[in-house]
Amino acid sequence: MERFLALYAVGSSVGAIVALVVANLVPLIGVLFLDWSVWTILIVYWIENGIVGGFNVLKILRAQGTDDSGAAAWTVNGRPAAGMAKTGMVPFFVMHYGIFWFVHGVFVLTLPLFMGASSDAEAIDPGADPVAIVVAVVALFISHGLSYLFNFIGNGEYKRVSPAAQMFAPYGRLVILHITIIFGAIAISMTGAPEAAIVILVLLKIGLDLALHLREHRGLAGPVGADVSTG
Repeated sequence: MERFLALYAVGSSVGAIVALVVANLVPLIGVLFLDWSVWTILIVYWIENGIVGGFNVLKILRAQGTDDSGAAAWTVNGRPAAGMAKTGMVPFFVMHYGIFWFVHGVFVLTLPLFMGASSDAEAIDPGADPVAIVVAVVALFISHGLSYLFNFIGNGEYKRVSPAAQMFAPYGRLVILHITIIFGAIAISMTGAPEAAIVILVLLKIGLDLALHLREHRGLAGPVGADVSTG
């Protein structure tokens, strides 16, 4: 517990961490009390990916650091990503991340069709509630917005991360997080697992999201010019 609190203290602002946990509790409340389905949860998390990408565009444009170690292994058209201008980074990120987000969305939105042959396919429930999705997405948007204001701007992270390193920052966190969620959702749907399994899935997402959030912002903590780890 002491190690976690120490990590928390240097990793993120109090406001951002509270907002992250509260926003992630919305889907949990939906599962426990509002009968939200696996499909509803997956759609919410997919839209959250788009929100993360949108805020990352703002971060690229604001980033002022010079340490490109987080992007050292990346190239764009055979050239080091660190040598790109911001005017080239943003369109590249929007296209590259957009493809990633689009393919993820196709999989999520067509999942009920793939599960249609299963006797337990009702666990997917293609009748997702649009109002529930909007409520959860608004909460997650506020969470990421507060993190941007408190951590990236307020804590001066933009002074320590370079535009190139920031361009690739979201990928590691999102790949780990959402591959876990997708495979978990498929397992629940195929086995006809009870509501408790969906609750465990949401709790797993909260735990991973919190741990990866703290790791990312711990890497950006420290004096201007310090090494940056974008996790």
